[in-house]
Amino acid sequence: MTTHGDITFPKGLRLPATHPLPTIPLDDAIARQFRLLECTAAHFDGRELFASDVGVVPELGRPRTTARVEAVLADFFGAEDAALVQGAGTGAIRAALSQVTGPLLIHDAPPYRTTEVTLRALGTETVRVDLNDPGALRLALSGSRFTWAYVQHTRQRLADSYDPGAVLAACRAAGVRSLVDDNYAALRVPRCGVELGADASCFSLFKLHGPEGVGLVAGAGDLVGKVRRDNYSGGGQVQGHQALDALRALTHVPVMWALQSQVGAEVAARLAAGEVEGVAEVRIANAQDRCLLVRLTAPVARALPETAARHGAAPHPVGANSRYEIAPLFYRLSGSSLADAPELADWTVRINPMRAGADLVVDILRRALAELIT
Repeated sequence: MTTHGDITFPKGLRLPATHPLPTIPLDDAIARQFRLLECTAAHFDGRELFASDVGVVPELGRPRTTARVEAVLADFFGAEDAALVQGAGTGAIRAALSQVTGPLLIHDAPPYRTTEVTLRALGTETVRVDLNDPGALRLALSGSRFTWAYVQHTRQRLADSYDPGAVLAACRAAGVRSLVDDNYAALRVPRCGVELGADASCFSLFKLHGPEGVGLVAGAGDLVGKVRRDNYSGGGQVQGHQALDALRALTHVPVMWALQSQVGAEVAARLAAGEVEGVAEVRIANAQDRCLLVRLTAPVARALPETAARHGAAPHPVGANSRYEIAPLFYRLSGSSLADAPELADWTVRINPMRAGADLVVDILRRALAELIT
């Protein structure tokens, strides 16, 4: 053990090297926003954007407005079809996984907790393979045991380094179909799972400023068609006004997230330069959402969120980039990250700038640490 003032911390405790996913530059984000409106104009009469319907419309099995929004999103993501579902990202993943039969190849890492519940509830047989090891993946796929693979686009372990596109390409070459959890990645990375060749992308539109409970499955027509048929109940439909609300929200998300990524990079550089006393180390990571992992010089990580909240920070997430989250988030590491590295719990926090600029994020951190470290 090494002593820092009157604080004792484990010798050699450091954050693992991280491998952040690429982000979309601002100019490209603007182009994507414009592209989304071009897709909207191709499927909507302008007057229809101010009206919506509800119910199980004959021949469609869902509201007409919902069907139009699904067509827009399929067009935008280059998918054969898309289905809006209730249950947000978890509901989308569950709807897609319910179409999978046989053993499922997954990454050898703690799964996102709601996905773990879904796999258990469905009784899915899973076989874990370290996706960071291309040789191990090729060997697993060569046995032709699998017909499906499940890939989480963002990182499950802090040190994960696999390229989702390369993993999906290896699955395709082996004749293995794939589902991708694109939560925290869609519209932030240059291409989501279905754009990289996956059979389906599943993600929450609530995490993209949409209404509560709305998720999306976008991908191959046969799979999406089964999802839609299984969701025939009127009470299970995403109603027209919800679908339009989600589409409206998406129109500003690409630019918003490009700005957020810029701010995160600036904050990381300033903290690494020693601007805030009490910060030992910082990493940019896709620990669920793209964020900063900040290791502190004192074991005050559990107390920091509430202290930072007194200075204007959000002390907990709502949907990780939901419409409610405007203040910078100061929070603990994700459950899956802590399951993999529990020793970081007292020493490390994650920070997401949300809609704030770098000056505010740095100021809140400085003031909170000044209160906690004396």
